[in-house]
Amino acid sequence: MLTNLVYSTTGAIHLTSALAAMLLGAAVLLMNKGTQMHKRVGYGYVVAMVLVNVTAFLIYRLFGKFGPFHIAALFSGISILGGMLPVIFRRYVSSWRHYHYYFMNWSVVGLYAAFWAETLVRLFPMKQFWPVVVVATGLTTFAGSYLINRYKSKFLKLKSEAIPENAPIL
Repeated sequence: MLTNLVYSTTGAIHLTSALAAMLLGAAVLLMNKGTQMHKRVGYGYVVAMVLVNVTAFLIYRLFGKFGPFHIAALFSGISILGGMLPVIFRRYVSSWRHYHYYFMNWSVVGLYAAFWAETLVRLFPMKQFWPVVVVATGLTTFAGSYLINRYKSKFLKLKSEAIPENAPIL
């Protein structure tokens, strides 16, 4: 069974880091924002996502060449950068919380969309590959959009959160 999921060392690293990112991403979304624990778990998520994206560019088994999932990995990397650069440069980005909130939340949504698509395509015949990917991605994205918009006022209105504007990032 495991040999049907993982075909190489790169695939094993990709799967392991994706599972770690899913756990860390969910945890950081559920915990209190601005705390030391939020930052530590968040950096763990970022490291796991970097591994997911780097290994994604080393996997060509499905199409044999650069394909749509490599493009998704590019978007994933952009969302991580879009969420972390404003934090790193928050002294210069007045609305850094806004960027951090949206980019990091969409990063987690994208990760879960990829998980559902990857999991469900293994349960259906190959001729149903694209419909399954589109439906799984669409439903996950819709649910993620709803949750991101529902909770944005709770997280973005926090002015006296635990991270001071000029605090070091580590």
